[in-house]
Amino acid sequence: MRTPKVIMPVIISLVLLFFGSLAFASGGGGKKTHEMVIIEGGEYVTISGTIIDSHKEPVGEAIVAVKLNGHEVTAVETAHNGHYVTNFMVEKDAMHNASLDLEVRKTSFSAKAMHFPGSDFAQKGDHYYLAEDVMLDRFLGSAFWIATVVFILAYVLIAFELLHRTVAAMLGATMMLLISYTIGTINPDFRIFSFGRAISCIDMNVVLLLMGMMIIVGILKNTGVFQWCAYISYKLAKGKVFPLTVILMVFTAVSSAFLDNVTTMLLLTGVAIEISISCRLNPLHLLMPLVLASNVGGTATLIGDPPNIMIGSYAGLTFMDFVMALALLCVVGMVVLTVYVKVVWGKSYTTAQATISNVPEFTAELKEKYKIYDMPLLTYGLVILGFVVFLFLSHGYWHMEVSVAALAGASVLTTVALLTKKVDLLHMIEKDIEWPTLMFFIFLFILVGAVQEAGLLAVVADWILDLSGGDYLISMTLILWVAAIMSAFVDNIPFTATMLPIVAYLSTVIPGAENTLWWALAVGACFGGNGTIIGASANVVTMGIAEGQGYKISFLGFMKTAFPFMIISIIIAQVWLMLFKPA
Repeated sequence: MRTPKVIMPVIISLVLLFFGSLAFASGGGGKKTHEMVIIEGGEYVTISGTIIDSHKEPVGEAIVAVKLNGHEVTAVETAHNGHYVTNFMVEKDAMHNASLDLEVRKTSFSAKAMHFPGSDFAQKGDHYYLAEDVMLDRFLGSAFWIATVVFILAYVLIAFELLHRTVAAMLGATMMLLISYTIGTINPDFRIFSFGRAISCIDMNVVLLLMGMMIIVGILKNTGVFQWCAYISYKLAKGKVFPLTVILMVFTAVSSAFLDNVTTMLLLTGVAIEISISCRLNPLHLLMPLVLASNVGGTATLIGDPPNIMIGSYAGLTFMDFVMALALLCVVGMVVLTVYVKVVWGKSYTTAQATISNVPEFTAELKEKYKIYDMPLLTYGLVILGFVVFLFLSHGYWHMEVSVAALAGASVLTTVALLTKKVDLLHMIEKDIEWPTLMFFIFLFILVGAVQEAGLLAVVADWILDLSGGDYLISMTLILWVAAIMSAFVDNIPFTATMLPIVAYLSTVIPGAENTLWWALAVGACFGGNGTIIGASANVVTMGIAEGQGYKISFLGFMKTAFPFMIISIIIAQVWLMLFKPA
């Protein structure tokens, strides 16, 4: 029976909606810990302000306590924007000679106390006011070290694939919360963050955008259009292997820019292997160029690569911002990649070319095998996908999140497919929506939010700032190369999530940085993913499918051919960012 298999995806969908509603609800004002005592004929006192850290970032969930003549009268918790408002009452004329103390405390910060005589308050009738912003200094205590250790362990599990990355991220996020609510309840020094704060760290724009695009591509896959594109590529190349490789690389790069590179490689890998076998070419010599092209092409747009989706959502950058800043760089990267592919695998293509005895016959065979078998559904799908791409291009004008565009297209296309009975809904929910990937993002956001709350990211940001001396060129170079090298050896998704708050801070304190540091992070994370077999999700997916069909490549074998191109592409990006400095 199929129904039981759908239970888990449905539950996960409800969880996503629940998380989203909690994230929205948790953005409200601070919570009171004391009720205001009503004193008949007394005077009202209001103290308000914002709590910030040394990076001028708001500090949420800090406790602000007020003592009147040595006795605590009220305490409130700051909202996630760091704002607090506290009200209490005193007896008539008590404020004239009153002594008030404001104490602010939070785990991983040094507590701060300030003294105010009653004469410092503004007065209007029987109402006294004081506005006081407070800056807290970081304190690297127990919560910091526990969060750092758990984060590193989770990172190791993900990077070396000791556990499935979704399980590793879930384990790390759960441990952060469990420690906060057990040991942290006994001793507040061990409290990393709250459940509400954890939920607010989840970027639902990223999660829902990925879900929407998975649905759209899953339905289009049922038309045979991607296999047909492979046949057309072979036909255009007239049976010549190197031109075929170049055409498929361009198709892969463009598709990756508008669909995302993981989805593109999932659809093309099987077809590429079949064509390679038919041409008596080692499939790895075709798949490797396609993987490299997918990571280069995916860099060009907001939705092309998961790191870009995360950067765009966090920094408020639009689809066109990415296109204007990075598309031409990616075109240059593709030209260089074409030359590189010819140098590295050219001999294999020449040998394979000599084995194709009857090109017209083989072309006819591919035409028969790779047909578009549902033209009406393809027509509906392309029209709807075109509208979604239009919304991507113009979402800045509409002030609309890109996830809204993706979900709109997914919902309309699903409705059309169901009404025309072209798609099995249960199969689509089970197979086409990659639930482990979506859950990985959710737990990853919580994991990174924990180390941000504990102060690890602030320490890293200060280190980069000190090392660069506040110089733009050094900072850009550090971010670009650190992102590239790190992304080559660990999945670029968790690395990018870690770097987001760091780059946001550096962009505000380094003169002339503007958006360029975001482009350095995007290019470093996406191009750097080409360095090793585990550098990007597209690499892992493609080589996994190839291994399943008997074509395995080792970690060092992949790195031997891919890493040099990664270094070349980063050097090109370095020169590009120095010369043009895209805004």
